[in-house]
Amino acid sequence: MTSRYLRACSIALALLVLTFLIIVPLGMIFVQSVYPEGELDISSPFRVMLESELSGVLLDSIWLGVCVIAGTTVLALPLAWMMSSTSLGRYRFLDVIFLIPFMTPPYIGSMGWILFMQKNGYLEQLVPSASRITPAFFSFGGMVMIMSLHLFPFLYLLLRGALIQIGGSLDEAGAVHGGGFLYRFRRIIVPLLLSAFGMGAMLIFVKTIAEFGTPATFGRRIGYEVMTSEIHKYISSWPIHFGKATSLASVLLAVCLVVWYMQSLISRKYSYRLVGGKGARGTSYRLKGWALWLCYLYVLLLLLFSIGVPYFSIIAASTMKLRGVGLAWDNFTLDYYVQLLTWGSESMNALVSSTLLSLAASTVAVILGTWLALIIGRSATRVARVTDLFSLLPNTVPGIVIVVGLILLWNSPWMPIRLYNTYGMVILTYVVLFVPYTVQYVKAGLNQLDPSLFQAGAVFGGAPFYIFRRIMLPLILPGMLAGWMMTFTIASRELVASLLILPPSVQTSATYIFAQFEQGQVSLGMAMAVVTVGLTTAILILIENVSSTRKWNAR
Repeated sequence: MTSRYLRACSIALALLVLTFLIIVPLGMIFVQSVYPEGELDISSPFRVMLESELSGVLLDSIWLGVCVIAGTTVLALPLAWMMSSTSLGRYRFLDVIFLIPFMTPPYIGSMGWILFMQKNGYLEQLVPSASRITPAFFSFGGMVMIMSLHLFPFLYLLLRGALIQIGGSLDEAGAVHGGGFLYRFRRIIVPLLLSAFGMGAMLIFVKTIAEFGTPATFGRRIGYEVMTSEIHKYISSWPIHFGKATSLASVLLAVCLVVWYMQSLISRKYSYRLVGGKGARGTSYRLKGWALWLCYLYVLLLLLFSIGVPYFSIIAASTMKLRGVGLAWDNFTLDYYVQLLTWGSESMNALVSSTLLSLAASTVAVILGTWLALIIGRSATRVARVTDLFSLLPNTVPGIVIVVGLILLWNSPWMPIRLYNTYGMVILTYVVLFVPYTVQYVKAGLNQLDPSLFQAGAVFGGAPFYIFRRIMLPLILPGMLAGWMMTFTIASRELVASLLILPPSVQTSATYIFAQFEQGQVSLGMAMAVVTVGLTTAILILIENVSSTRKWNAR
């Protein structure tokens, strides 16, 4: 009885913490949007949309999200099939390589494409005749392509996992009964993929309409405005208008909740039990001749456009003495890296601030996320399910919406603690935005543990804390480490939250890169991008090596 009481109190405390950190800021956005002048006006958000002609911006944001879903599907679905059902699946290192576009800050990838495709850009310098086609790239289609190339790895991993789980038995049964490949794919594979695809599509839609970096760089160039850029404008540009910003944020939040509800309906309707006692046997198509070479060509082109072009532009721009001279060996220099890494310089201070803030935020997030995951655990109570739902909200709500809510909450006159305009506010914002990663990684590891392990420890006299320290903690440590690495990687590249909440005169590597690009110092900004990505990768490799060494020693 005492154990049940303590568990109920722990779940209630976790629910209270998540309510204060996530639900209250989102609630304050709604309150602020319907109380623009201190009086209740439910129609205020819609009136702001109509009066300011922002309804077109909302529709443009939704259309962008839909088109990016289509673009990522075209890129990810064939790749998922190749890597799960053909001989290409034996090249497991490709899964790691295909994560590079997703781990690359989107605004950096966008800047790389701009430098490559602009007039007198790198493509025209390499192939002068390309000047006929490069202007066509700076269009809505080009923006969709850039964002699709950034987000397709996310959908690819979900679809590949679902295809592996489906196995080959059902497909072979359809073939035995005379079904052709396209018929089997349409009537067997597609219905079984809809649940995973619905989840991936929903998250890609949210990430697309919540993206700020690509619309702020590429979108501004082609005159395509989205909701995030409008919200940022009302908060950061004079005259500051929080009323309009909260109205736009509330509408954007409502759109995401509708999409989330539609996804949940699709998942419930097209959810099937595919794992049985016999296990799943994978499909393996033996491709030969032109079909095999076509698959290799698809993978190579995808790597070229998603990784090769952006990183070629980034590295080339960071090593040029004069942009006007272009690609030439006598125009090569490392002076920007020397200037960047000079101790005490503005760029070095930004790099140190970004690293320290990301380290602090990822450490706090992994502690909080592990605690939440252990409390939620395998509990099937309604309160536990609600707590689990609250912990996932930052992944299903645009980040800029949560940031606006946190600003409203921590800048309120009745708050006893004033975190706004402090480093603590930055760390708190990163933690709130990225804690779902740790929760999900630790939960996935926890759900694989047999309760008999802990029961055996208790039978042999182990105290609860001893069982946690010697049995549970080593087994969930990989999930904690994965959550820490994901949080650190994304926090170190976070742009829109950093632009809105950093204290005055403080910069991170993301805001420094964005500022240099805005001011025309492209080479210095690209050098910072290379250093940031390299530093992040080095830290992740070091942690992975330490983790692998510990696993080897444990054996």
